[in-house]
Amino acid sequence: MEISITTPINEEVTCNLHAGDMCYINGTIYVARDAAHKRMDEALDAGSELPLELKDNIIYYMGPSPAREGHVIGSAGPTTASRMDKYTPRLLDLGLKGMIGKGKRSPEVIDAIIRNKAVYFAAIGGAGALLSKAITASEVIAYDDLGAEAIRKLTVKDFPVIVVIDTFGNNLYANVGKG
Repeated sequence: MEISITTPINEEVTCNLHAGDMCYINGTIYVARDAAHKRMDEALDAGSELPLELKDNIIYYMGPSPAREGHVIGSAGPTTASRMDKYTPRLLDLGLKGMIGKGKRSPEVIDAIIRNKAVYFAAIGGAGALLSKAITASEVIAYDDLGAEAIRKLTVKDFPVIVVIDTFGNNLYANVGKG
């Protein structure tokens, strides 16, 4: 099934998404990778505010290449999601509703997805140049010193993703090669 969703997303949206659904995201999503996740975790430990609102938002695990002249962003392919797994349950418990990456997630992340009625989307690895065409604006909002790993706010139009793990724990990767 193909579904168009607009951010922010809430439980009404996430509970209607199912593993295997093709979605097109419109609106604002945030970019954060390993180093940014570590900094956010340290900020939470210190009792500090995070540089982005987590509630009902989506984080894309991606580090873009530099933008060519006349382009908003360079290649924007997904990063392996498991590298963020040690931080993810905490962020989901704080209201994060979606993540975009590639690859499998840990049992702890899957439990947190179910507990918080969130979803894990996959973007197609190796298609970064194509994915960048769905990004209409990009702005670094925190941790500029991290370069490509800084937190960015993106505006996307029809950004293509597939639901891999839904709010019920159905996992598209767990079914690969079965049947």
